[in-house]
Amino acid sequence: MSPLIETIHAVGLLTCFALLATSRIGACIRWLSFQGILFGMVPLIVHDDGLTARADFNREVQPFVSFVMSILCGILILALSVWLTQEMKPALAKAPFVMLDSSIFLIFIGLFLMISRRNALMQVIGFLVLENGIFVFGVITVVGTPLLVELGVLLDAFVGVFVMGIAIYHITREFGSMDVDRLTELRG
Repeated sequence: MSPLIETIHAVGLLTCFALLATSRIGACIRWLSFQGILFGMVPLIVHDDGLTARADFNREVQPFVSFVMSILCGILILALSVWLTQEMKPALAKAPFVMLDSSIFLIFIGLFLMISRRNALMQVIGFLVLENGIFVFGVITVVGTPLLVELGVLLDAFVGVFVMGIAIYHITREFGSMDVDRLTELRG
């Protein structure tokens, strides 16, 4: 296993824990950007051939799950990811074990961020972390996948983020906040 892959794995895991422990939107966007660049290098390493905007919100008001509990859940999710990777290893013998672990961890952390945060922008960040995990999983497990298929998946994710951006804009314009708890005011 390449030492560079192991370094990407370790730093990628740290970025997930940074996202779980950070309450500042700007810092989360920077961590996500760094994570995207980091995992974007995986295809170049694994296969031989192969700007962020500022939000007006500096701090998430209250997450559904506290930051300390988020870190503890992150540790449990990491353990679950390692276990799942061990179970999948016989079926995916050619996939780099370390990156397989990272991809599963990214998918679970993305889902966790989407359901444990009240701020709609943080939920979009969770979606992007999920997308990073899907991308890494696809790159390392499917040998010979045409680049066009991977670009199609990335285009789908881009459209999803674009639609979520429009929704966030309208939520902010209507309610003056991106707190999803305020959406309960829509009930009649």
